[in-house]
Amino acid sequence: MKRTANSSRSAGLRLAALAVILAVAGCGLGGEAVYRDDTEERLAETGGSLLGDDQIGVGGDRERPDASGGDSGIGVNSYLWRASLDTVSFMPLASADPFGGVIITDWYSPPESTTERFKINVYILGRDLRADGVRAAVFRQLQDPRSGAWIDAAVEDQTPVDLENAILTRARQLRIASLQ
Repeated sequence: MKRTANSSRSAGLRLAALAVILAVAGCGLGGEAVYRDDTEERLAETGGSLLGDDQIGVGGDRERPDASGGDSGIGVNSYLWRASLDTVSFMPLASADPFGGVIITDWYSPPESTTERFKINVYILGRDLRADGVRAAVFRQLQDPRSGAWIDAAVEDQTPVDLENAILTRARQLRIASLQ
């Protein structure tokens, strides 16, 4: 019996010693690690941009070929982005993604009609200030007087078009103001 207890103790000590040796060997006692510094090369390749295509500039004051509001460091036209936020500012925002160009509002009930509520999604489709660069989706719900549940209702076809036109008008105003 004594022999097996000593054997198992000896095997345990050997196993512990092996674990310590492996742990120490993994610490890199063979010298200091050498890392390649390619910061200058990356800066030259990307021009100071995080994505490399100058969509998110980091302190770059380089001139861009388009002067249509795409130089603000966001992924979409800055005039359309700011105009969209201004236009839907009376509604609570659920989400706003300046890189993807998506603004989603939360439900809003006008004070004069508490049994009706609206939700708007605005999509900015590019970096150019163009009439087809913005799309709006409007959702409407009516409250059932008996159950109190909200029921989807139709929205007039002209409502999203009017919203898009209001955004475009505001974007033009912002552009003109920036040129003066």
